[in-house]
Amino acid sequence: MKICVVGTGYVGLVTGTCFAEKGHTVCCIDIDEERIGKLKKGISPIYEPGLDELIERNQREGRLFFSTKIRDGLEGTQLCFIAVGTPPADDGRADLAQVLAAIDDIGSELSHSCYIVVKSTVPVGTGTLLCKRIKNHLRERGMEKINLEILSNPEFLKEGMAIEDCLHPDRVVVGAASDEARAVMRELYRPFVSEEKIIFMDPASAEITKYAANTMLAARISFMNEIAQLCDKVGADVLSVKKGMASDRRIGEYFLNAGCGYGGSCFPKDVQALCYIGEGQGLDMTMASAVSKVNRKQKELLQIMMRERFGEDMEEIEAAIMGLAFKPHTNDMREAPSITLIRGLLNCGASVRAYDPIAMDEAHRLLPDNVQYAADIESLLAGADCAVIVTEWPQFKEADWEKFGGLMKRKIVFDGRNICDPEKMRALGFEYYCIGRNMRPR
Repeated sequence: MKICVVGTGYVGLVTGTCFAEKGHTVCCIDIDEERIGKLKKGISPIYEPGLDELIERNQREGRLFFSTKIRDGLEGTQLCFIAVGTPPADDGRADLAQVLAAIDDIGSELSHSCYIVVKSTVPVGTGTLLCKRIKNHLRERGMEKINLEILSNPEFLKEGMAIEDCLHPDRVVVGAASDEARAVMRELYRPFVSEEKIIFMDPASAEITKYAANTMLAARISFMNEIAQLCDKVGADVLSVKKGMASDRRIGEYFLNAGCGYGGSCFPKDVQALCYIGEGQGLDMTMASAVSKVNRKQKELLQIMMRERFGEDMEEIEAAIMGLAFKPHTNDMREAPSITLIRGLLNCGASVRAYDPIAMDEAHRLLPDNVQYAADIESLLAGADCAVIVTEWPQFKEADWEKFGGLMKRKIVFDGRNICDPEKMRALGFEYYCIGRNMRPR
């Protein structure tokens, strides 16, 4: 098939590249000339393991193209995907400005019948809105006879594993009204997944599925974080509680790790957007609202623990922050717990030095100017009063704490991801504090 993908952000670029990898001819469109220029040279604007190699190979083999002109992508296309950002507005709703701009661009150039597929995460009813909007454009251009249908095909990509998720999805959700559209999408995804894993539904149900799925996953995280707080109060161990819960096959083990809060581009904004959608229909969305509330509190937990240990005045404290991205294997710092922590520590007067294997460029853009940066773990920890683990990078899980302890001014570790063995850390002479394991500063 010939496919157009509007938007070369995280979702659009990964999706378009993976379509090309499966043999389709794909043109990815973006208004950012600098981004498109780099992509034409094989330089990806995002970090995702394996993506650079796929982009380079599919361009070389003539299946993947990039342009700033929507006309280049639309020419002869059977499917046009909209994969632009829907960032949160101040009130929590999804900002559809980029989606509306994309449909306007498509409507100004489209000259043949095709299917328009919305990959962006959008509120219920957006497909209907886009259909009316593009038909107005076509009517103004005298092209009312063009047949088109707006489909919903939400993405379920995990940063750091997006290539695997896209090439081998556990399910594909498609909202389509016609048998013809369902047949085209079934053909598109046949190389990716078995037919029984393609779940067809009406567009409104597909639109809400993405929000519901992400909110459910975020709810599991927030629930375990709340249980971890209780464990600290009563002297229990959240890892034991997790093991006991996860052995129930109705629950399973996924998304049950207690920690210092979730972040990223999806969970925070999608939970907020679901609340906004529900409130617009007169619903309180009590559970979804609680998920966000618990997470906001959890992001403050590490700095609370540090105040419990050092006091409110930390002017003499040099803190080494281990990890800045919201999760390992990505450079994404959107809504990352590290941001909340670092700003809180600076407000208490602490000196902050930080290191992340991938996200350093993002950190310079997002964090205050008085944050210092280290080139590696050794230089990060040298002379530090404490280490604070915020992201569970493999490098940190495998850290040689016997060696690193000798570099530190004081051997104090706050583990926001519970990745260290408490007995080993204490045997090495560390003050070790973590979450939900009855190891809070007293």
